[in-house]
Amino acid sequence: MSSPTPLKFLMPGWFAPVMGLSGLALAWHRAAPVLGDMANGIALVVGVVAAVAFLAVLAGSVVRAMRYPAALAEDLRHPIRHAFVAALPVSLLLLATVGVALAGAEGPLRFVWDLMWWAGSIGQVAVTIWVLSRWIAHAPASPATATPGMPAPAGLWPAVTPVLLIPVVGNVVAPLAGLPLGHGTWSSMQFGIGVFFWPIVFALILVRRMAHSPVPERIVASWFITIAPPAVIGLVLMQMKAPMLMVQAVWGIALFFLLWLIPVARRVAAQPFGVPFWAMSFPLAALASFTLNLSGSLRGSVAGNWTQTLAVLMLAAASVVILWLCFATVRGLRDGSLLAPEPVANIVPAAA
Repeated sequence: MSSPTPLKFLMPGWFAPVMGLSGLALAWHRAAPVLGDMANGIALVVGVVAAVAFLAVLAGSVVRAMRYPAALAEDLRHPIRHAFVAALPVSLLLLATVGVALAGAEGPLRFVWDLMWWAGSIGQVAVTIWVLSRWIAHAPASPATATPGMPAPAGLWPAVTPVLLIPVVGNVVAPLAGLPLGHGTWSSMQFGIGVFFWPIVFALILVRRMAHSPVPERIVASWFITIAPPAVIGLVLMQMKAPMLMVQAVWGIALFFLLWLIPVARRVAAQPFGVPFWAMSFPLAALASFTLNLSGSLRGSVAGNWTQTLAVLMLAAASVVILWLCFATVRGLRDGSLLAPEPVANIVPAAA
């Protein structure tokens, strides 16, 4: 049933489709040496769709903030939804990257790409600081001061999900457009922040899963976000002319994450469709883009041949997944199942 106030439920996670579409546009652009000019045409179309989606979600978010400030404040306090705030600056960085890739860093639109990149870059750093400040904020309660007869507060563990990779590790996206635009120093600094926190955040996610509680089934698709950091880091390392052995090692990590998470797809498919499903889109597109780049560097060798075949298959798979996500999103908006209150999960007490 459609909600009478759908705009109230336009959470920051709605920028995730922009990230996925931008990533797919970049992947098709990188496929041009293999698939020809058709690939650049598809990249342009997908990039335009990503830009239109960004403007629509941004406009809706501004109106929502004015009409329903309490709903926005609730998102900012929520242990999981607050991390999706970073999807806005990351979307700007990716759209700037698409623009630079398709129109060039020195073309007549250079000012636009610069403006978008700086807004996204500074915004991403600000969100990272804001999110990390929650880690060292004064705790309102502790197990020793918990109300008698009530369970002790869970602390920060509910917020430790793969979604946390977006605001903290998402800084690695900055050099994709920053380097071609000539912002090498700032890009490298921001890249370092993301690389530093990548293993830290991933370790925390595993600790939460093994020692505390699993990720809620409704956001189980967010596990695919773990593919994105090594995929983007690999792309940046190739831009930085890093040793090929290092690039291949990072590609191996990204490929391992993909193989590791294939069984999770069945659990995702068992859930009712929701915006969290879009967590699969950008990581799959980023890995396809990375593999296409790597295959180009290995062209002419046996490794280059099979890597190119794998890259094209990854691109096809990412395209099919994102196309399906688009259709499911349109259907969900039409029937009112998306912009609606989230279902409340049953709380099962932990065994003593």
